[in-house]
Amino acid sequence: MHLAVIGLGRMGANIARRLMRGGHTVVGFDRNPPLIEAIAGEGAIAASSLEDVAAKLASPRIFWLMLPAGQATEDTIQTLTGFAEPGDIIIDGGNSFYKDDIRRAKELQQKSLHYVDVGTSGGVWGRERGYCMMIGGDKATVALLDPIFSTLSPGLGTIPRTPARLEQEGEDPRAEQGYIHAGPAGAGHFVKMVHNGIEYGLMQAYAEGFDILKGRASDRLPEDERFELNLTDIAEVWRRGSVISSWLLDLTAAALAKDQMLSPFSGRVSDSGEGQWTVDAAMEEAVPINVLSAALFARYRSRVEHTFADQVLSAMRFGFGGHVEMPQ
Repeated sequence: MHLAVIGLGRMGANIARRLMRGGHTVVGFDRNPPLIEAIAGEGAIAASSLEDVAAKLASPRIFWLMLPAGQATEDTIQTLTGFAEPGDIIIDGGNSFYKDDIRRAKELQQKSLHYVDVGTSGGVWGRERGYCMMIGGDKATVALLDPIFSTLSPGLGTIPRTPARLEQEGEDPRAEQGYIHAGPAGAGHFVKMVHNGIEYGLMQAYAEGFDILKGRASDRLPEDERFELNLTDIAEVWRRGSVISSWLLDLTAAALAKDQMLSPFSGRVSDSGEGQWTVDAAMEEAVPINVLSAALFARYRSRVEHTFADQVLSAMRFGFGGHVEMPQ
């Protein structure tokens, strides 16, 4: 297919690369010209402006946005609607708030434009591993875009298939490939929002556990109860046969292997909004979320005082997403 990728940062550029590798034609645009030049050097069609992007696409034009949630995405969509034509499709692959998706879809529908929200997980590794995608939008538009999603998805890979699922008739095969049509506009980003809220909780559990392990050497404890534990070895052995093995643990093990004290990380842990939105959604639904809310508040606390647990969180965030700690 022929589409534009707008926003060529860590995620956007790799999405463009995976699409081109899969045979799709990509028009690339970013406000940072060197990023355009870089992706053009790999086979993309360079565009100098959003208007130029539209001019280089065939109808129906497909605009895939990979921009920070908030004003940058909002402004870009507003600009695109100024010259988009009926039938054109705007995809938001960032981490937008699902209620914004619902509003945008209604506004664009009045102009006969289609809006699709794609919660995209995979971080900087997605270029090779593929992206897990949670998609919101009308059924016909999502079906039209399936060749794009199929190319970006991980596919079956080496993950064992779920036996009970194989026994059921009529299950959507896309889930096993690594992407789903979650529902109407907003549903994709809602599922991704909860995904990220869970991510906060899992990361916090690992971080606190390693903080306890590190603290066992403290001279505040009786001498015969102190252990000089090798965190690198513990992370490694837990990766192999343990019930708590996971990709997050893999990233933690890799970071500890480089530096057991995680000295490159101060432990100031940022969040991109999804954790708070998950808490807000739980409050709307009266669902108790003790773990997820505590994990969010731990990130807020990390900006005032830092612990080794916070350094572990920072190391994981850098490992899967290339997130660099924000200055104080």
